[in-house]
Amino acid sequence: MNNSRLIKISKYLSKHLRHQPEQIGIQLAPGGWVNVDELLRACKKHSFAINRSDLQEVVATNDKKRFSFDATGNLIRANQGHSVEVDLQLEPAMPPEVLYHGTGHRAVEGILQQGLLKMLRHHVHLSSEIITARKVGARHGRPVVLIVDAAGMQEDGYSFYCSDNGVWLVEHVPPKYLQLLQEGRRQEAEGRRQKAGGRRQEAGGRRQEAGGRRQ
Repeated sequence: MNNSRLIKISKYLSKHLRHQPEQIGIQLAPGGWVNVDELLRACKKHSFAINRSDLQEVVATNDKKRFSFDATGNLIRANQGHSVEVDLQLEPAMPPEVLYHGTGHRAVEGILQQGLLKMLRHHVHLSSEIITARKVGARHGRPVVLIVDAAGMQEDGYSFYCSDNGVWLVEHVPPKYLQLLQEGRRQEAEGRRQKAGGRRQEAGGRRQEAGGRRQ
């Protein structure tokens, strides 16, 4: 299957497995699952004929792993990003110490005032990798990456979830847990400089002490 066809099917599945299942007459079961045969019949009925092999290729090759089959291969779902009401049956998970969120530069001021809001989705989406967050931000203009103090949030009682494709999910990220990536880098560099300065002072003290003993 060529790439344009893969993208077309992926967009169609995203629309109907995340946002508008009723448009093609399907219903999401708990967990967001849909019977594969039922989905294929619905697609054909609405003039978008695909087969099981097409679904398997889209699931296997989608760069963001948006979709997955269950263990039997008879059910399929979107892993996250739903705007329709559905229980994805995810269990709370321990997040990394920091997570990242990518956005366009025009949105930064509002985010730093209000925090990260889930908007029409069920959760705020976060990444464990800077490069992934930057790619997400690039969809919205000049990309900006925000650092999320996930460890601090978790300690304060916020629940995190991790989807099958590795996207971290949380209800809301208040402003106090956010900082711009470049600010974080400056602070990290400053911390290293302070530690290095402390080591130099300590070494200088030892030299003075040794000199005093020689005298």
